[in-house]
Amino acid sequence: MSVLDAILEGVREDLERRRSETPLAELRARAADAPPALDPMPAFLEPGVSIIAEVKRRSPSKGDLADIPDPASLAAEYAAGGAAAVSVLTERRRFGGSLADLDAVRARVEVPVLRKDFIVDPYQVWEARAHGADLALLMVVSLDGSLLADLMGLCREVGLTPLVESHTADELERAVDAGATLLGVNARDLTTLDVDRSVFARLAPLMPEGAVRVAESGVAGPQDVAEYRRWGADVVLVGEALVRSGDPRASVGRFIETANAQVAS
Repeated sequence: MSVLDAILEGVREDLERRRSETPLAELRARAADAPPALDPMPAFLEPGVSIIAEVKRRSPSKGDLADIPDPASLAAEYAAGGAAAVSVLTERRRFGGSLADLDAVRARVEVPVLRKDFIVDPYQVWEARAHGADLALLMVVSLDGSLLADLMGLCREVGLTPLVESHTADELERAVDAGATLLGVNARDLTTLDVDRSVFARLAPLMPEGAVRVAESGVAGPQDVAEYRRWGADVVLVGEALVRSGDPRASVGRFIETANAQVAS
């Protein structure tokens, strides 16, 4: 069993528990009552690099990263520093996240909010919208057959923008064929947890014109964001480096300024 298989097994178990506690009809009603989702694409398309700053307590590869007693305050610092969006991990077992974190962040910030989880079922898409998310992460590696296209369609139906993540050329081709326009490349191989940032450099040229290119994982500091930008990233998702920085507001600003200054020079 790969690392990803083990994660997905736990995700499905937790999903069934939540499904038994909250009927789908209730989620649909809450989603219908929620304010309209925010569109992240205008900010992502502005000149220069955009940052999606992540609320992330721990990871399977690094263990505990940061004590985050108040995710809303952290998200507010990100937004004040210039983050175009905030990502909230909601997977519980390996990442220490929750839907309560998503609720707290959504109530605090005015920028778009991404639900980052291992979404494998339509129920989770309804959950994301019911809890105020504006974007939802869809990982090609975990979505077989027509499920990717089906979940993308549901995201758009309920107002969510799908961020469709790939790690290989074959996965990227599936994402493009399914109609994805917000295309993420994860430098981390989720089956092994190995990180290779050059994966983005290899896949970015394969993305169609007009797509928004998002680099994910492997960022230790401003120079990594700058390199992703030189390779063609419009957006960089940063988690660990920000939660460990000690000054998330200043760090977001520094990442943006360094990347844009180096590309302009």
